[in-house]
Amino acid sequence: MEKIEFKTTINASAEKVWNALFGIETYPKWTAVFMEGSRVETDWRKGSKALFHDGKGDGMLAIIEENIPNQYMSIKHIGEIKDGKETLHNWGESFENYTLTEKDGKTEIIIDMEIIKEWLDYFEKTWPKALDKVKEIAEK
Repeated sequence: MEKIEFKTTINASAEKVWNALFGIETYPKWTAVFMEGSRVETDWRKGSKALFHDGKGDGMLAIIEENIPNQYMSIKHIGEIKDGKETLHNWGESFENYTLTEKDGKTEIIIDMEIIKEWLDYFEKTWPKALDKVKEIAEK
């Protein structure tokens, strides 16, 4: 596994950034950068299952490892969805973490995650675009 990190500062409160990231209406807007039609089924509560879909029956299966509103979200990837069927994998510590720190009305967001080498180039190109979209949504 490779560990990668992305960060940006957004001219908005941590609450606005959090809502942009995990809101029912806003989540599909910024994740469309990764996959058009992207959506999530979860309540975002610690211990809850999360299904990340591409709108065509494929996606990722995860567990919400931690949720501290407006500060920290940790998502543990545990499997994938192919043709609507869930398959568990032993990927070890495959986490996607969101850390928000607010200071003087601005919020720094740090995304860190562990991924397999084959996906490194894709995420290094795509995450900055996704964060630009989160920034656009939160700063409205």
